[in-house]
Amino acid sequence: MSDDTKRDVGQEPPAAASGSRRGPEERHAGHAEAPDSGRESVEKASFEPLSDEPESSAPGSSAKGSSAKGSSGDESMTWGERDDVNLEVVLDIPVTLSAEIGRTRIAIRNLLQLNQGSIVELDRLAGEPLDVFVNGTLIAHGEVVVVNEKFGIRLTDVISPAERVKKLK
Repeated sequence: MSDDTKRDVGQEPPAAASGSRRGPEERHAGHAEAPDSGRESVEKASFEPLSDEPESSAPGSSAKGSSAKGSSGDESMTWGERDDVNLEVVLDIPVTLSAEIGRTRIAIRNLLQLNQGSIVELDRLAGEPLDVFVNGTLIAHGEVVVVNEKFGIRLTDVISPAERVKKLK
């Protein structure tokens, strides 16, 4: 992305766009000063080089063993350690967990006739496990329980991460 584009969208001041390098604390300091800005700069977090060394495109070169400068200038942090630090950010992202007791297809004519007290037959038998979804992806099956006068789900079968990835493809 060109320096002009960065300035146009207001994500980086002109002095920073001219090539000066900032540490992680300084990079995010602008966000702490203006919490109502509404947008966080993805470019600053994702596309800045991690070291002063030019990127190598030689075959066999791997970023796995390379080091990245930490905020204190310490070059001993490896990529694996950096991934652990970045994982902490992901762990606080909220997701939607939902349970599905069944589905059915009905004609619009029948849908328009539904009113209070109508019964809709679903495709699942009574006593069959519910499907548990996270952001629309099936992750488990479970049964309904009551916890402190609220419904809950006891997970009876959790789908392995490998199976979840396979279903996404």
